[in-house]
Amino acid sequence: MQQIVIVGGGAVGSSSAFHLASHPRFKGRITVVERDPTYRIASSSLSASSIRQQFSTPVNIAMSQYGLEFLRHGNDTLAVRGEKAQLGLLDRGYLFLATEAGMPVLRENHAVQKAAGADVAILSPGELKARFPWINVDDVAGGSLGLAGEGWFDGPALLAAYRRKARSLGVEYIAQDATGFARAGDKVTGVKLADGSVLPCDIAVNAAGPWSARVAAFAGIDLPVRARKRMIYVFSCPDKLPGLPLLIDHPGYFVRPEGAGFLCGRSPDEGELDPDEPPLVVEDAMFNDIIWPQMAARIPALENLRITGAWAGYYEYNIFDFNGVIGPHPAVPNLIFATGFSGHGMQHSPATGRGVAELIAEGGFTSLDLSPLSFDRIVEGRPLIEQGIV
Repeated sequence: MQQIVIVGGGAVGSSSAFHLASHPRFKGRITVVERDPTYRIASSSLSASSIRQQFSTPVNIAMSQYGLEFLRHGNDTLAVRGEKAQLGLLDRGYLFLATEAGMPVLRENHAVQKAAGADVAILSPGELKARFPWINVDDVAGGSLGLAGEGWFDGPALLAAYRRKARSLGVEYIAQDATGFARAGDKVTGVKLADGSVLPCDIAVNAAGPWSARVAAFAGIDLPVRARKRMIYVFSCPDKLPGLPLLIDHPGYFVRPEGAGFLCGRSPDEGELDPDEPPLVVEDAMFNDIIWPQMAARIPALENLRITGAWAGYYEYNIFDFNGVIGPHPAVPNLIFATGFSGHGMQHSPATGRGVAELIAEGGFTSLDLSPLSFDRIVEGRPLIEQGIV
């Protein structure tokens, strides 16, 4: 009987556990090691939990397409003892805005997306204004709008549903910190825990998110994934913004509806200070000095917004090429990686979990070829650049 130990019980780790436990060819034992069962600072708990097909690489688009179908049926798929999950999927679309300088990349990405079957359209400034009368398009050359198959969902509910379903299928969760690997030659034979015990394993999975480089180092592997802080701000506005999708503006911020209000955030520009694993302290200046002025210039009604909350969490940021890493390391064949998604781990957790399950149960990917995201590309210096990082 195979023994599988998954380090990290967030959305990716728990999706892997669920998909493997429900795989008809897998008959082994699955243990998930999660140091914080409250998930207080887990990326899965602090994500904006959105899903889109507007990526620049076919593999990411395909992963989102599976993720969308999973979320559409997930209330039933993840039901336990007749109690359905409540994943709260809302199909509202993404809108990427571009200046004249940004239009070639927007069109290039659009061609990739259409070829992959995404329902997207490029709109002129006039078309944008007609569809969204509340928007200022004075400096906009065009926008790419997802017409269907994009939106947002309840991320904490998805994590809880994965975990609950996995446990109902016999997966064991252990609330401890992983501290190392036991080795025999080029293989991992066990996962060391903080209490001094060792969980024996035939295969280990590194799904430790922002801390996955630390876990990789247990095996002497340099994984280019870092914990980078991102902040989400929540606000209300007296004016209505009918039809607002998840808007990604060319200055670098995003904004979308959330219940009766809105949320927004922004990644640092290239060259800005972006330290590894800083304290999760919300910086008011980011909102007051940068995001709010930019949003109000784009959507004048937001001059009257009122901030109602904020939080900070970590991206598992792949500094090599901003894409996920899925599959074994070539030097340690029974250590599988599932990490580095750089902000799209929640939406890609269904496809990642299914892929990890196929690797373990069938020896390879059978539903969707995730080999473009293999660790080999990092070892060989072949970045798979994703231009649609938000």
